[in-house]
Amino acid sequence: MGFTGFPDEAFLFYEGLEADNSKTYFARHKQLYEDAVRAPMLALTDELAAEFGAAQLFRPYRDVRFSKDKSPYKTHQGAFVDLMPAIGLYVEISAAGLFTAGGVYSTASDQLARYRAAVDEDLSGKPLEAIASTLVAEGYELGGERLKTRPRGFEEDHPRIELLRHKSLYAGMRFEPEEWVHTAQVREHVERTWRACGPLVEWLCTHVRGSELPRR
Repeated sequence: MGFTGFPDEAFLFYEGLEADNSKTYFARHKQLYEDAVRAPMLALTDELAAEFGAAQLFRPYRDVRFSKDKSPYKTHQGAFVDLMPAIGLYVEISAAGLFTAGGVYSTASDQLARYRAAVDEDLSGKPLEAIASTLVAEGYELGGERLKTRPRGFEEDHPRIELLRHKSLYAGMRFEPEEWVHTAQVREHVERTWRACGPLVEWLCTHVRGSELPRR
């Protein structure tokens, strides 16, 4: 069957998990997770694959080895189209609704150095500034890990200091769980937002990874 939307039970499942993040709760509702969350997400990403590439669904289990929060389960289901390592397109559902995004989610030291060099250079930095401004004007939120102060080697009055502070950078949009999330219209929302994030992702693939977007 094709993608027909996320049923109301998907959001009720995550509301319950937020209230009782335990192995007992998850075991009792595992079939609900499979039917209402995982299966629709697989169907959605399968339909999007022809245009955007294959997506990987994240496991529901949290890695708690180095975390003070020992809650065993994630309170959302995410999927990621990995165009280059850590650069790509993302979609998730949770009790709060639907979230879609595109960008780079982590950088090694050499990648961060390439990113900041590209932001600093007018020839590449100004186009990124224009991409980011367009996304913000269209209602997207710029997120990612960022420094509270200026990065070493750059002046506070640099014209792109806010972009230079980023160690990771993505643009995202959140949608509350309105009636359309129970229908195939979800696909249209994800398609529209992923296309809008395309210029940002392409810029990152070119300048952070040092090569152009891979062909599919």
